Amino acid sequence: MVVHQTSKAIWKNLQPVYMPKPTAEKWKQVSDRMLSLWNMPNCIGSIDGKHIKIQCPPRSGSAYYNYKGYFSVVLLAVSDADGMLLAIDVGDYGRNSDGRVMANSSFGRAFKKGNLDLPEPSPIAGDNQPIPYYFITDEAFPMSKNLLKPYSKNALTTNSRRIFNSRLSRSRKPVECSFGMLSSKFGVLNTLIRCTPDNVDIFVQAMCVLHNAIRECDGTFTKPQYENVIDSDSIVLLLRLPLTTGKLMRDYLSTYFTECAPIPHQDRYCV
Repeated sequence: MVVHQTSKAIWKNLQPVYMPKPTAEKWKQVSDRMLSLWNMPNCIGSIDGKHIKIQCPPRSGSAYYNYKGYFSVVLLAVSDADGMLLAIDVGDYGRNSDGRVMANSSFGRAFKKGNLDLPEPSPIAGDNQPIPYYFITDEAFPMSKNLLKPYSKNALTTNSRRIFNSRLSRSRKPVECSFGMLSSKFGVLNTLIRCTPDNVDIFVQAMCVLHNAIRECDGTFTKPQYENVIDSDSIVLLLRLPLTTGKLMRDYLSTYFTECAPIPHQDRYCV
């Protein structure tokens, strides 16, 4: 009871300070940092899911049984360039895919309805065509102009697509690192939590907002690895179609990364 009440108090009091609802200005700050650290223009964060291992709830059937072979609830998180959590949703059934978890979450519903206060599309360095701001994720999520995922293995037919996949994978490190830091700080996430799913949800919320508080108080953040150098002579190669779908956005960026804004060592993914 003490842990339960304390976790609720932590979330209630710290969430408005360390995990407030992002505004358009905040999304732009995240985008600037994603460009500086990970060389991803107009990217406003990375999304992923993490399974929290729990004891099988009574009379729950297989609802919480996941593909990894244990019972869990899912933590869906949106991370910025430094591993700070911008938004979370926890408590969906472990058997659900990440895409379905997002669709069921309050964040996913707000994303679908266009209620996240995303900035208006703007040009990226070296080009004058406005492109939408977008999140990046893995293959488990649906794709749209504001949510990009890698090309499938069968579609990796060109070097530009391979480079895009490597750049996107590199830029998803912050959300993976945030899960690693959570598990390192709060060892209970590495064990079986013997509580009801509702209590687990409250505990995980408290851990996530404490993670942000610790990150901000520590003040230790990643430094840029590569400078963003734009080849303005190559801009003419980019697509000149309205970027209204995820596929067009992905094709545009794959060409941009290859011809206009390469970073060192990306050619190792060419054949």
